[in-house]
Amino acid sequence: MRHILYLHGFRSSPESFKARRLREYFARHNQSARFLCPQLPVSPAQAVQLARELVKDIPSSQLVFIGSSLGGYYATALAEDLGCPAVLLNPAVHPTRDLERHLGQQKAWHSDETFEFRAEYLQELAQLAVEKITHSERYFLLAATGDEILDWQEMATHYEGARQHIIQGSDHGLSDFDLYINEVIEFCDA
Repeated sequence: MRHILYLHGFRSSPESFKARRLREYFARHNQSARFLCPQLPVSPAQAVQLARELVKDIPSSQLVFIGSSLGGYYATALAEDLGCPAVLLNPAVHPTRDLERHLGQQKAWHSDETFEFRAEYLQELAQLAVEKITHSERYFLLAATGDEILDWQEMATHYEGARQHIIQGSDHGLSDFDLYINEVIEFCDA
């Protein structure tokens, strides 16, 4: 069984719906030790560095990333670099473009905390870009046509050749994630 590092999205946290559902799943199956879900720093460079630090002692054959939204962008960069699988839940494909309008003060989704999203973070995102995935068999894309924030067609194109489950409807947060959690876990353990 692989260790799983879950990477949440922009303004999100380990208290997101999907992170909590996964944590509950592993707790029910007495496998909590294999699931990590840290609070990521706002800086993309620091977020990826934290992820690297958390998995530095885990062989890539024993590791899988699950990334949601911006976390999917991070998961892709890390999976390409470390040679391990990744599950991508409505992943950001062009965050330098999509997050430019969010420069300045932002409020976190799951707390009253605020933070500043700085212009230099767009440069950090650009440095993490993966123009084309390699070894598409290492990727599983779960994308919703009803995503109100990101374009599922960009996701499908970017992860061409990867295993894909395109959900008709749903939303960016995958509020129906319980329907797909077993499929995600099966991919992680394959």
